[in-house]
Amino acid sequence: MWVVAKVKTKKLSIFKKNLIEKLGNDTQFYHPKVEYQRYFGDKLKKIEKFVLENYIFCYNEKFKKSSSINKFRFLKGLEYFLNGYQQDQKEIIKFIKFCQTFENKEGYLTQAFFKTINIKKAIFISGPFINIIFEILERQKNKLKILISGIVTTIPDRRNYLYAAV
Repeated sequence: MWVVAKVKTKKLSIFKKNLIEKLGNDTQFYHPKVEYQRYFGDKLKKIEKFVLENYIFCYNEKFKKSSSINKFRFLKGLEYFLNGYQQDQKEIIKFIKFCQTFENKEGYLTQAFFKTINIKKAIFISGPFINIIFEILERQKNKLKILISGIVTTIPDRRNYLYAAV
């Protein structure tokens, strides 16, 4: 059974390790992420960003018993488990499978994932407009018509312009 946990990002590896120690090696995790490149000075570095920020999906058969969740409430790195996971299993599985269809061979989500989401405001996370918030006015086949600081422009909807919802 899948559960959704809110974790402290800096203690994610500690949380995973502790949960595996308590539940066993058959515990699975899913944390959708994107990878992009960014210049720091004259060096190009790869950056990994989690799409759901500090939320992670955890799977183990022992989660079927709601009492088992209470045993893990105080794991190091865990803030809390979201309620309602038992009745939302179909939606959780559907979302995970949906995300996995947009992953590349390294396990990172592609820009095509973000094209499927109906968003109005976004922020560039790569390219020449990095960290600039924009409004999507119109989606065309291979380009986006956007509004940046009162200026309407069209940009090609290519890989090197990664953006995420605000």
